[in-house]
Amino acid sequence: MTARLPLDEQLVALRAALSRNDTLLEVLRRTATLGLPGWYLTAGCLFQTVWNVVTGRPPTEGIKDYDVFYFDDGDLSWEAEDKVIRAAADVFADLPAEVEIRNEARVHLWYEQKFGVPCAPYTSTEAAIDSFAATTCCLGVRLEPDGRWRVYAPHGLSDVFGLVVRPNPVLAPRAVYEAKTEHWRRQWPDLTVLEWPAAT
Repeated sequence: MTARLPLDEQLVALRAALSRNDTLLEVLRRTATLGLPGWYLTAGCLFQTVWNVVTGRPPTEGIKDYDVFYFDDGDLSWEAEDKVIRAAADVFADLPAEVEIRNEARVHLWYEQKFGVPCAPYTSTEAAIDSFAATTCCLGVRLEPDGRWRVYAPHGLSDVFGLVVRPNPVLAPRAVYEAKTEHWRRQWPDLTVLEWPAAT
């Protein structure tokens, strides 16, 4: 069982699983050409590809979009982020999937209005990934200039391969976690979803 392999072998298995998603590989390749600071491909497209491979589904099944995070705190204007988004739209125009690009240095400017809780400014893309509603989702991959894969997985990969969804109550409200997991359970009924911890 991959979830019980040593971490170095899990990393090999992660690359093998993700490499079965041709769209994901193309998003990685094309994002690497954009020169975005501190970028990662992250969120559902990664762990859901693994879930699909583990459960014998087509690699792209149920994947809504491909999220690319980057971090540029030199210009926090919407205009600067929008310029990147529009440039990327041309790069990804012919792909059979939606690619969403966001500057994580700007999240604190809109997060409370959208989710109802304040968000302190992030200091890096990694810090943004750390705040996903489930630790299982805290995963990022990018291509380095020399072609190596850089993998950020602060909670490891065992839950990803083991189909375990574990709450991460550091920022996102409980309602966000429960809405996401309800949706995921319908698509991947093999998941084990752990409950949000009781208030202390």
